[in-house]
Parts: sequence; C-alpha cells; structure tokens
Amino acid sequence: MDLGLSGRTALVTGGSKGIGLATGRCLAAEGVDVTLVARSADVLAAAAAGIAGPGKVATLAADLADEAERRRVVEAVGPVDILVNNAGGIPGGNLLEFDDARLKDVWELKVFGYISLCRHYYGLMKAQGHGVIVNVIGNAAEALDFDYIAGSTANAGLCAFTRTLGSVSSRDGIRAVAINPGPVDTDRLKTLMRKKAADRTGSAENWEALKEPLPFGRAASAEEIAAMVAMLASDRSAYTSGTVVTIDGGIANQSRTF
Repeated sequence: MDLGLSGRTALVTGGSKGIGLATGRCLAAEGVDVTLVARSADVLAAAAAGIAGPGKVATLAADLADEAERRRVVEAVGPVDILVNNAGGIPGGNLLEFDDARLKDVWELKVFGYISLCRHYYGLMKAQGHGVIVNVIGNAAEALDFDYIAGSTANAGLCAFTRTLGSVSSRDGIRAVAINPGPVDTDRLKTLMRKKAADRTGSAENWEALKEPLPFGRAASAEEIAAMVAMLASDRSAYTSGTVVTIDGGIANQSRTF
C-alpha cells in the first residue's frame, strides 16, 4: 500500500536501534527524509548506513535527557512533517527500589523529553499549518506492573498527555497519536526480562522462559511497530487523533503481566 508519505520529513528519536531504527527504515522506504537522533554518533552512523532510501537519512547525536540538547536538536533539524518520540527506556523496579532523585532521573528522558519535544514541535507545526506527532510509549500504561512501577506511571501519564493534546490539536491542523507496544524483540526487552527473571526465579539466565506464555509464543518485531507508526503518520489515518493504539497481542486485556 502506498501511504502517500513521499517527500515528507520526519524526526525520529531513539533512532539508532530497536523500534526507532525500524521506524527510520520504514519511513525512508516510503520516501520520507528522516533525521535519526540518539546519543551515540558512531552507533547512529552505522545504523543509518544500513538504511536504503528512497528517502534521505541524516543523523544527529544528542542527549535528549537535557533540555538544552533538546533545544539544540529542534534548532538544528528545524520544522518537520512528522515527529516520532521514541527515546527513553525506563528501568524495572518496584516502589522501594526508587527514591525521588532516581525517579526524576529516569523520567527526565522519556516523560519530560517527550513533552518538551511535543511543545517545541507543536509550535512549529502550528506555524506551518500541519503535522503529525507519534509518541511510542508502552503497554505498561495498561498492563500495570508493580515491578515496573516507574514505567507504568510514566507511560500512563504520557498516554493521558497524548489523548489530551490530540483532542484539540485538529484546530491547528495537527494530529497527535500514540502507540503502546507490548514486548518487542529488542535488546531492551532482554534487559527487562533478565531483571524480572532474577527477581522471580533468582537467576537472570532464566529470562527466555518468560517469553513462553507471550501471545503467539513470541514478542512483536520492531518492524511491526514501525509499520503502525508509518500508517498513523500518513493521510490514510487523517482522521485519527487523540488515540492510543495498543500492539501487545492482547496482554493488556489479560489479568497477568509478563
């Protein structure tokens, strides 16, 4: 299906690996000129080298946990048609494993980073009369998990933020949507599952057994999430705003979490 995205521009954060890289690859294949942002210039360069157009791919190294760096990115990249917020991995842990300082630290990138870039780019999109914001959040907002309490809290807040933003953004020609991926086959999933296996079984090496009860016996692929990003960013979804799409095989509707 031709999504009609050719010639548009996008900024994708967390773009050096996982969902961000898959999204950059998918958008570039649709003819979108993409700027990938992540902390490591070397890793970004290697990632971009593996993307075949027709869309052009640029990279920009920045630590989006810092507001000055976020402003630098906006100034360097300038206006875009599509903003994909994807950077930020919140570590696992229950309430007793986080003090106030650590909570603020882990929320700086994903929570405040997302909101800050939305604020900056909303202004630019309003000025140009159009734009799409896609926030890649996570199904911990729905499949609440005490052992991932910082992530569940942050994700639920970002879902509310996106729904609120997208409920009125149409007046400025802007759409704001979100995706809640469940387990996705990335290095981050392995890190989270190793901690969960250690907490539950006493050994991080038992982490692969935690995948056995997942829907369809597997985690989602990063490419499956990226395809939804592209669809939501396209005019095929032109009447979609203030919506959160959950892609987790049904986990959020079950009585247990993984």
